[in-house]
Amino acid sequence: MYNETKKIIDLQGGRTIEISTGKLAKQADGAVVIKQGNTMLLATVVAAKKAKEDVDFMPLSVEYKEKYAANGKFPGGFLKREARPSDYEILVSRLIDRALRPLFPADYHAEVFVTVNLISADKDIQPDALAGLAASAALAVSDIPFQGPISEVRVARINGEMITNPTFSQMAQGCDLDIIVAATMDNIMMVEGEMKEVQEIDMLDAIKVAHEAIKKQCQAQIELMEELGKTTKRTYCHETHDLNLKDKVVADLYEKAYAIAKSQQPKHERTDAFDALVDNYIALLSEEQQAEQAKLIHVYFHDFVLKPAMRNMILNEGVRLDGRKTNEIRQIWSEVDYLPGAHGSAVFTRGETQSITTVTLGTKMDEKQIDDVLREGTERFVLHYNFPPFSTGDARPARGISRREVGHGNLAFRALKPMIPADCPYAIRVVSDILESNGSSSMATVCAGTLALMDAGIPIQKPVSGIAMGLIAEGSKFAILSDILGDEDHLGDMDFKVTGTADGITATQMDIKVDGLSYEVLAAALEQARQGRLHILNKITETMETPREDFKPHVPRMVQIEIAKEFIGAIIGPGGKVIQEMQKESGTTITITEVGEIGQVAIFGPDQAGIDYVVNRINGITAIPEVGEIYEGKVKTITDFGAFVEILPGKDGLLHISEITKERLESMQDSGLTEGQIIQVKLLAVDQRSGKLKLSKKALL
Repeated sequence: MYNETKKIIDLQGGRTIEISTGKLAKQADGAVVIKQGNTMLLATVVAAKKAKEDVDFMPLSVEYKEKYAANGKFPGGFLKREARPSDYEILVSRLIDRALRPLFPADYHAEVFVTVNLISADKDIQPDALAGLAASAALAVSDIPFQGPISEVRVARINGEMITNPTFSQMAQGCDLDIIVAATMDNIMMVEGEMKEVQEIDMLDAIKVAHEAIKKQCQAQIELMEELGKTTKRTYCHETHDLNLKDKVVADLYEKAYAIAKSQQPKHERTDAFDALVDNYIALLSEEQQAEQAKLIHVYFHDFVLKPAMRNMILNEGVRLDGRKTNEIRQIWSEVDYLPGAHGSAVFTRGETQSITTVTLGTKMDEKQIDDVLREGTERFVLHYNFPPFSTGDARPARGISRREVGHGNLAFRALKPMIPADCPYAIRVVSDILESNGSSSMATVCAGTLALMDAGIPIQKPVSGIAMGLIAEGSKFAILSDILGDEDHLGDMDFKVTGTADGITATQMDIKVDGLSYEVLAAALEQARQGRLHILNKITETMETPREDFKPHVPRMVQIEIAKEFIGAIIGPGGKVIQEMQKESGTTITITEVGEIGQVAIFGPDQAGIDYVVNRINGITAIPEVGEIYEGKVKTITDFGAFVEILPGKDGLLHISEITKERLESMQDSGLTEGQIIQVKLLAVDQRSGKLKLSKKALL
């Protein structure tokens, strides 16, 4: 029925990864199962036999999906089935996509669909570190043209040791560096991760450790390809070319394009000038020539005129499209408290990139709920990034949140998260809306987020800034670019984002589009990024150096108190009666979290008076009555034999008829007490068995 082929890869600590093919999903162009422990990933790849008409790009689709059954769970929601991908699944899909996409042939335009499913889960194994290997292995055993294989590896520094593909339990010990690296046998393709103010040399060391592990995983795929006879891939022809036309376009337009590139015009004016140059050139042709050659002319202009002109200008003259030197940062201005109604706000503008960012503070009930296949709980700090079409002058509708927005927001989230104080009682939501974009809007989000958090009064540990670096490389010549423009990202060889404080890196994201990038070049890029990051950090602190000493007047206040676990029920009351009453009377929101033997009570309200009311009520509920103490209490009910007096919230005691006056009372009608009356009483005794309180008014006479 099937002929299964397997390969085993050895990992640190005696662990192994198994790659198998030939058993499942045999009608796909390529299918593999990756297994480590009880974790199993099924990766499949299918490519169309022909490219669609007028497609001149790589139409690659990558889907990573986790099946809830893999961990013995039901999906949430009304339908109880897997629905739209979670942010985590989108982020893993992007990790795979960014590693694979540069390695398809430039002239290959058939649709390719890569699907990676988590079909069995080991609760202690992180599947995202295996997803890239699974996708590449599926391509390796297919006949789809692909210049791999690649693999992805996580490296974390735990207790000073670099560990590849650590488990969840190892990560729980705490780490100061956590990155995922993608690479071929020879070249680093992608790096993404978060750090706790580590130095550049430490990050490079982690990348080297990852690459050594990746080489073994790539070698296993090569051996699998050879064993299955899949080293020869399918033939295709998705492009037709006219070399004479290409040479003519280059000869006629290169110098003119070079002049426009050197004109230092703003983004839209420069784009319009390039477009006009091509359009006017095509307009000179006959209608027949236009119909036959217009599309090719646009392709040749982009690939062999515009791209070389910009790159040669930088490499030969050290001049960039906007006139800056390679290490120069664009002009920066920023402002805080721009939006008076927000809890915190900031505008950060660098060149033609601008973010307006807000901070909103909430309660524990506002925390993000996480219910993934392997991750559950809440996230106190969230960051959302929005990239509307108008930010680039595009006339198109906004249709939901894109994968790019999720990825860029996650990078900024990782950059700022280490600086949020652990004891901050608030749920924090940061939202960055990009109003203009011409390069590194995610880094503008980091800078604006830092300012908005300080404007909100969040005592962040240190300000964080971010910078996007680029690279132009031709043979032995290269130029590292600080604070890249959108065109420099598109036409360049590297997009390398680095965030951090004055003392070290907090997050990074790197995509490399060129082969053979040495560690020496990476080290130089990191050092140039550090200098640029510090320059931007100085600009931020000129606007606001430290967080506000107090929150703004309209920001709701929050107070946290701790109570013994045994009092949680009394504060909530039967059916929530007590806590609901306190919230209604004070206008506050109260949350209680059980942590071990302690109950953490958070009181969130618009004014201090309401918070003080709740604190006093809770202190009363949790107070332990002391014999001999005098209390001011409220008469709750009157009976034939005495009165019940509430001396503390929820704590009533019996004031017997014999303990009201020195004289003997015949009935309670002679006591002078009424329900609701406030009186002073003394606690005479507490019954050790029942806990009943014995009160006296007579003892105070």
